Amino acid sequence: MSLSSKTLRRPSLRSVAAAMALMTACVAASALPQFTFTPSGAGLNGGAITADNILFSDFATVTSGPGGTFTETGFLSITGFQLGGTNLTPAGLNSDYGLYIAFTGTGTTTTNNPTTTPNTGTFDTLTYTLYGYNGSATFGFSGNTPTETASGEVALASGTLISGTVVTMPAGGGKFNPSANASLNFWVDPAATAFFTAPNPFYNVALTSFTNTTSQVTLTADGFRISQGSGSLNFEPLPVPEPSSTAMLLAGLGVAGLLYRRKMSAR
Repeated sequence: MSLSSKTLRRPSLRSVAAAMALMTACVAASALPQFTFTPSGAGLNGGAITADNILFSDFATVTSGPGGTFTETGFLSITGFQLGGTNLTPAGLNSDYGLYIAFTGTGTTTTNNPTTTPNTGTFDTLTYTLYGYNGSATFGFSGNTPTETASGEVALASGTLISGTVVTMPAGGGKFNPSANASLNFWVDPAATAFFTAPNPFYNVALTSFTNTTSQVTLTADGFRISQGSGSLNFEPLPVPEPSSTAMLLAGLGVAGLLYRRKMSAR
């Protein structure tokens, strides 16, 4: 995917930090929306799991470009789930079957030395596909290129960027901590609807967060690599029309019906 030439207004570190703190506070203050996956619905060797959060391990490479642009590609290997803050590991996950996300993103960020000065930026693009597979797989790198060994993958869902931010914070000793948050469209593959058991219809927005420690970050000649980084993904409910909007819609339909009847009576 080519780098975007779009010029962005880069958020200040204070505004990004405040947004992340607000997101964390909102999650802590209210329960996340629950969902149920049924792997057998997509031909996978696993039983149903009800949860409200997906946990994954991040294997990705970030490559810097001119003018503060960057490209990020990688895989998110799903390692478990949570329900109400309690960790859940479904029987057979990552042995009898597995799930992972392949993604590619581009963006723009400030160009400070990340080991000494914070950087903030935004994603321009982000595309991903959620896959399921039977058996086990490994995730890693060939040089700086992320790799995976799954076979017979089934596409379960995909999506694109709604909005997203990135931050790097210096951690001392010539190291730094990168993190990111993104809001994404979530489109269920028509052939995999039986995998997404509940709710029905399934959520259409996914929220994801990446947080990486210095031990998971390796500097490269033109960026950095993340190995076994930490992340999570959860969902937002489908929008429900406000009562006032519904009332206006019904009133409009009533007026339209009345006008139609008058027109027919005048003939």
